[in-house]
Amino acid sequence: MSTIAYIDNEAFEVQEGETILAFVRRIKGKQLVPTLCDAPNLDPFGSCRVCSVDVALVADGPVKTQASCHTPVMPNSYIYPSSDRVQKLRKNIVELVLTDHPLDCLTCEVNNNCELQTVAAQVGVRDVRYPAGKNHLDRKKDLSHPYMTSDFSKCINCFRCVRACDEVQGQFVLSMAGRGFDSHIVKGMETTFNESACVSCGACAQACPTSAISDVFESKSIEFDEKVRTICTYCGVGCNLEVSVKSGKVKSIQAPYDAKVNSGHTCLKGRFAFSFYNHKDRITTPLIRRNGVLEPATWDEAYAFIAKELNRIKADFGPDYIGAVSSARCTNEENYLTQKLMRAVIGTNNVDSCARVCHSPTALGMQRTFGTGAATNSVIDLKFTDCMMVIGANPTSGHPVTGAKMKQQAMKGKTLIVIDPRRTELAKYAQYHLQVRPGTNVAMLNMMLYYIITEGKEDKTFIELRTEGYEEFKKHILGLNIDELEKVTGVDRNLAKDAAIAYATANNAMSFHGLGVTEHSQGTYTVMLIADLAMITGNIGRRGVGVNPLRGQNNVQGAADMGCQPHQGAGYLDVTNVDNHRLYEEFYGAKLPLHIGYKIPQMYEASLNDKMKALWVIGEDMAQTDPNTQYVVSALKKLDLFVVQELFMTETAMLATVVLPGASFLEKDGTFTNGERRIQRVNKVVEPLPGTKADGQILAEFMTYMGYPQPDYNPETLLEEISQIVPFFAGVKWKELGINGKQWPVAKDGSDTEILHTDTFKRGLGNFVGNDFKESQEIVLNGKDYPYIITTNRELEHYNCGAMTRRTRNVQILTEDVLLICQEDANKHNIADGDFVCVESARGKVDIKARITDEVKPGILSSTFHFPEIMLNNITSNEHDSEALCPEYKVVSVRIRKSKGEYKKAALLVD
Repeated sequence: MSTIAYIDNEAFEVQEGETILAFVRRIKGKQLVPTLCDAPNLDPFGSCRVCSVDVALVADGPVKTQASCHTPVMPNSYIYPSSDRVQKLRKNIVELVLTDHPLDCLTCEVNNNCELQTVAAQVGVRDVRYPAGKNHLDRKKDLSHPYMTSDFSKCINCFRCVRACDEVQGQFVLSMAGRGFDSHIVKGMETTFNESACVSCGACAQACPTSAISDVFESKSIEFDEKVRTICTYCGVGCNLEVSVKSGKVKSIQAPYDAKVNSGHTCLKGRFAFSFYNHKDRITTPLIRRNGVLEPATWDEAYAFIAKELNRIKADFGPDYIGAVSSARCTNEENYLTQKLMRAVIGTNNVDSCARVCHSPTALGMQRTFGTGAATNSVIDLKFTDCMMVIGANPTSGHPVTGAKMKQQAMKGKTLIVIDPRRTELAKYAQYHLQVRPGTNVAMLNMMLYYIITEGKEDKTFIELRTEGYEEFKKHILGLNIDELEKVTGVDRNLAKDAAIAYATANNAMSFHGLGVTEHSQGTYTVMLIADLAMITGNIGRRGVGVNPLRGQNNVQGAADMGCQPHQGAGYLDVTNVDNHRLYEEFYGAKLPLHIGYKIPQMYEASLNDKMKALWVIGEDMAQTDPNTQYVVSALKKLDLFVVQELFMTETAMLATVVLPGASFLEKDGTFTNGERRIQRVNKVVEPLPGTKADGQILAEFMTYMGYPQPDYNPETLLEEISQIVPFFAGVKWKELGINGKQWPVAKDGSDTEILHTDTFKRGLGNFVGNDFKESQEIVLNGKDYPYIITTNRELEHYNCGAMTRRTRNVQILTEDVLLICQEDANKHNIADGDFVCVESARGKVDIKARITDEVKPGILSSTFHFPEIMLNNITSNEHDSEALCPEYKVVSVRIRKSKGEYKKAALLVD
């Protein structure tokens, strides 16, 4: 039965749970009831009272003034949003606010975009009847931070910044101090932005209705020519960005409130780290190596040189001596063209992408168990889950917007299980932190599965109706030696048992995993066990459950979807299947190979064994980010032809035969597919820098140069082509993606899919597969001489090799890689915080500063490889996942000693 309420004596239907403000705005629009403390992504608060309305129980009867933002609509109530007494009240409130606010609107950065200014005009304030206050007017500006600024003389005590920090980011940096007229916003313990625990997300600045909190880009200023909506380039969350452009240059970035992915939130990389796009270090002309030196060339000269060499190699050795590595930073359409170039033009399946070195075990493991290798659910399901399990991931640093959402849910009391060698930020909020030894995920998950079975917590109905192979799997699990697993993992069996029961007995349990799962020698097997956990407890196919990989880069999902892998073409069709092969040949109008090509590790090996002569790499700095640096560099140096498409002269570009200047995400159109399978439009914000081209345009021009007619790069027409060959893109159309995109599979009628495997798995029945723990060969072969284990991670401020973020002010916040080491191990080697430590493996050594921490256990070290000054991958190994060949970054045997190291500061890259 519908509920009715009245606005100015006119009846309207009320939606369940609707506040008066939401009700009035839905019916009458936003202008009727002004607000100052309300914001789209914050809970109702009621501090300003500007939204007050009169409410009566009968028409024109006695009224009570109520704050509309947090008051639910009473059935059959009569609401008067603009009565004379309400208008007088609002005007009086705003006048009082203005007594303590500088009246310098014409010179303020938010002039004509200030909510206080707008509301003052709306309620009819022309002058202020009260004497001027002095509480805020003498507050000093805070310009200490690389991005964040504050001028609390402009503050109106609306609490929006405090609530944004609390409710959106969950950082609790800002608060209100003092009482009465002395009430004022503080950062930390009355300190500056720079000295506080601020993570620079900018949520407070976007929430602020004045310019009390802002940023160095003056993001709320209306001094811009246009705003363009696009998608962030940094991680797999896929945040929507609203980019302000002035005079053909990016001025600032905000996060749109109507974005399903990020709802008005983003991290410091998405909001602030964009200045790399027109940095002085950008490559702006093709380069050809002549007499050992990279020299400027024209595009025609570059294409001619590459074509001549490829044709020579193809004629002398065959197409399988040529390969390509595409990029997760490129669009779907550009990745599609890369594999098309290799297969249809060159005639080889030697094409791979950076997904190989991060989430290839996810794709393979989930394909073997579920039939498809993508996230089963969406991030919005965090609202509906009762238990979150985070395995081998640090989302608050690697996937900050999703991490913030997880933290919010944990703080609201939802069960959180963290399986990680490090005491990550989320681990501090977890009821269960299973702090495993690196490399023992399989043993840990086997322990959990053991207790689910022995305690009778499995979902027998789901197992019987939706899966196969369970009885054999159960027998395998019950045959495990729990004493041995407890010893191997270093986790108390009772803690493992409690966590397993918490996961199994939750009404809805949702798992997330990252590179701490996949970048292991048993990465694929770990993913399969995560899938087993979901199936044994029936946590598949509905809201608030599922298996959800946290994709490392912005388009890892899309690169694989588009066929940038040697064993599967576009749409994950097996290239060795005769029917698929015929389909591809007819579609591309070319002769294609019927055998699997090289994966990235095999490409290096082939080069060193004279089985690969040419390699084309797009946007990947493998000489810095791939493991065992000297091995990789040796392989790249041995190539006859090494083509690199890049923005900057990275460590990899410096080894190239030919360098082609590509374009950043701000300079191109296309689509990215985020970690929840959401295909979103990337819209060109500014024109490519002179001399550079969109990567898709480079590929299209070169394909045509090689005699394969490929039209100029156009994502709309390419999406139309892709929809004809990729089954789950069947209904994807450029103009129909809208502002929030669509989640694949997209049917021909355009309908998309939020949740996978609701009734049946892609493979029919879910497949239980048991796997035994096996120690990494890195430990077996080197553990005795190198007794410590170092595991790699990513910091919030930077992105993989850091080529982009090191050319922004992010480098002023985090200036170097450091070695995380516990106090006990530091004491053994007489190491103090900030001392240099020589970290040596069987491959090489690096000198790096120590940071003493409680995040890691004795015997365990951790670091990043954002800075080429360190080159941490000099010590990582060639060990890789046994199935998908993903490198094992997470288990490296090392020994340490105090050293006298020094290196050039990366901060020099900042203008």
